[in-house]
Amino acid sequence: MTADPHDLAAVAAALGDRAELDRPLGPLTTYRVGGRAACFVEADDRADLLAVRRALGGRAVPVLIVGNGSNLLVADAGFGGVAVHLGAGFGAIEVEPASATVRAGAAAALPVVARRSVEAGLRGFEWAVGVPGSVGGAVRMNAGGHGSDMAACLSRYAWMDLAGEAGGEDDPGRLALSYRHSSLAPSEVVLWAELTLTRGDRAAGRRVVADIVRWRRQHQPGGSNAGSVFANPPEDSAGRLIDLAGLAGRRVGSASVSTKHANFIQADEGGSADDVYALMGEVRRAVAERFGVSLVPEVRLVGFEGCEP
Repeated sequence: MTADPHDLAAVAAALGDRAELDRPLGPLTTYRVGGRAACFVEADDRADLLAVRRALGGRAVPVLIVGNGSNLLVADAGFGGVAVHLGAGFGAIEVEPASATVRAGAAAALPVVARRSVEAGLRGFEWAVGVPGSVGGAVRMNAGGHGSDMAACLSRYAWMDLAGEAGGEDDPGRLALSYRHSSLAPSEVVLWAELTLTRGDRAAGRRVVADIVRWRRQHQPGGSNAGSVFANPPEDSAGRLIDLAGLAGRRVGSASVSTKHANFIQADEGGSADDVYALMGEVRRAVAERFGVSLVPEVRLVGFEGCEP
């Protein structure tokens, strides 16, 4: 979806000083590559989000919600709509050991929430220590790992639709959570999430966290990437299939398949998001030809032909 230039100009004018035009988005992602947003807003509180909603005013202007950018690839051509980045004002974390609950703002970093919960003697969120995303993004994609996911602990969340009047607090049933998927629309932004955990031994939780961090360092590459590129097929591993197809180390321009974990694609410093996207296409075609399996991207693709934000 491409915004009408007059509509986009009207939205930017209505936002006034809140709007920044032609803002690079690559630095806000873990890939560190990609294009610019036609209009960008740093939202630090609910008032900023309401200002975006008023400015949009029902216009057909696409909206992109940006958190930690750890699961996001923006095309080199950029994003022709309004990108809203959730700032520190949405990063609060409240831990209640007595009720075994944690309420975290959408911008709170998952590893921080995981460690805070463990230090409070709560168990069940240790898996998130190795996921470099935000709470809001984790709800949107039902992030998970090491045998658990958001669906296993999410009990309540607040949201707002920037393209309409809907919003409020809901239980997870509305989200239709499944493997790396929720029903959240692109214009719907998570404000906070409440997690229901269990009380347990702090020392045991620390050991689990340490084991997960150690495993990630041993088995996953660092550098500029967005974690797992493709969702695992049923009863299989995307990384295993990519590796068996002989694609580890495959390169397209400034992008390469990791030799440490084949479901990771690395971007060179100063590289191209379009190279990453092209390499994703090569990997999908090769795996489909070799094994008859159609890999589904786990990375959120923005600005590429046929890809909605």
